[in-house]
Amino acid sequence: MGNKTSYSILELAIVSEGSNFKETLNNSLALAKVAEKNNYSRYWFAEHHNSESVGSSATSILIGYVAENTENIRVGSGGIMLPNHSPLVVAEQFGTLAQLYPNRIDLGLGRAPGTDMPTAQAIRSDFMKAAHSFPAEVEKIEEYFSAENKTSKVRVPIAEGVEVPIYILGSSTDSAHLAAAKGLPYAFASHFASTHLHAALEIYREEFQPSEVLDKPYTIAGVNIIVADTDEEAERSFTSLIRMFFGVLTGNSKSLQPPTEMTEDLIEVLKHPSLHQMLKYSFVGSKETVKKQIEDFLKKTQVDEIIMVSNIFALEDRIKSAQLFAELMDEINAESSSDSINQ
Repeated sequence: MGNKTSYSILELAIVSEGSNFKETLNNSLALAKVAEKNNYSRYWFAEHHNSESVGSSATSILIGYVAENTENIRVGSGGIMLPNHSPLVVAEQFGTLAQLYPNRIDLGLGRAPGTDMPTAQAIRSDFMKAAHSFPAEVEKIEEYFSAENKTSKVRVPIAEGVEVPIYILGSSTDSAHLAAAKGLPYAFASHFASTHLHAALEIYREEFQPSEVLDKPYTIAGVNIIVADTDEEAERSFTSLIRMFFGVLTGNSKSLQPPTEMTEDLIEVLKHPSLHQMLKYSFVGSKETVKKQIEDFLKKTQVDEIIMVSNIFALEDRIKSAQLFAELMDEINAESSSDSINQ
């Protein structure tokens, strides 16, 4: 490989049973500080609505909260679900964030609602129309950020000429075509939508057009990561995530449940085709175990960056997992650079 693989965190601010939103958001910051200490590239917040167990709904506010209380880690959206928003307001928010925290703010844009249809309609009555015009809406944001927009009738002065990299997010192959055509970096949601990962990466790489921001493709893949001192401890933490995804599939979402022993029942649940597909890229175990899984994943996908999701019940276990994951990524990078020197 020879190339260094960056590693980052995607945060949903999932509320653990017995906790509340305030504590959850404070814990998100605690994890971001750990990420910064451990050389994570970026810390992104997702956007979800109408869920009593997800604290990440007002994405730009959380980005400001974390950026204000950290020093240099990049903070951004993974993503802003653009059909929910006016491109002008998004440009104002992210232009403002970038004025306050220069060269640290990322704008990841997606086209899904991040919620159910009635809620999507409540957020924006013309949601479907906005979803269909996603490429045009991305273009509007780019215009508002461009220095040339000074002469337009409609302007976002606080964003003009400001450095905010745009990332296109996808969970199917649709956005791969768009990211490639625009020459923008591409992030794939393989932490829950594993089916089209390889096809989407292939489309993006084949169709990629160099742009002012990128001369060659840049890919990020989402994965679920749980690292602990032993395989058994990690598997135990994994039980919370299995229950969470099972709840999503059965329409019975609850807050993140405390971990239990890995039972026969849970192993059966995990074999269910839909759940198995959603959790396909979940790497769970000791540092050694997860390191092997990640090396295999990188060999197969050749992605430039891994963005990990760690929905783990207890904050101390999340922090431990993030520290161990950083260690194993550093080892992989050191080995791959010594390989390339020795070739």
